[in-house]
Amino acid sequence: MPLTQDDIVRIAHLARIGLDEAQRQQMLEQLGGLLGIVETIRAVDTSGVPPLTHPIAVMRDVQLRLQPDDATEPNQRDANMANAPAAEGGLFLVPKVIE
Repeated sequence: MPLTQDDIVRIAHLARIGLDEAQRQQMLEQLGGLLGIVETIRAVDTSGVPPLTHPIAVMRDVQLRLQPDDATEPNQRDANMANAPAAEGGLFLVPKVIE
C-alpha cells in the first residue's frame, strides 16, 4: 500500500514535525522507498528456513555464552516499600491517571 501526502501530513503531525511542501515530497519518497524494501523482504519465502540463534550461525557453529540466572542482590523489598508514600500488600499505590 503506497503512502499518500495525507499519510505524510498525519505522520508529521503525530511526530510534531513541521514540514513544508518540498520536505513532505522528500519524506514521501524516502518512506515509500523504505516500505518498498520491507515489502521485498516480506516477499521472500522463508517457510523452510530454521531461525538463527546468531547472525554468524550461517557461517559457523556459535556457542552462546549465557550467564547463570542467579540472584546476586539481597531482597530489599521492605526497605524500598518504606520509602513509598502509599503501599498495600507489597505493591506501590499510585493515583489513577487514566479515566
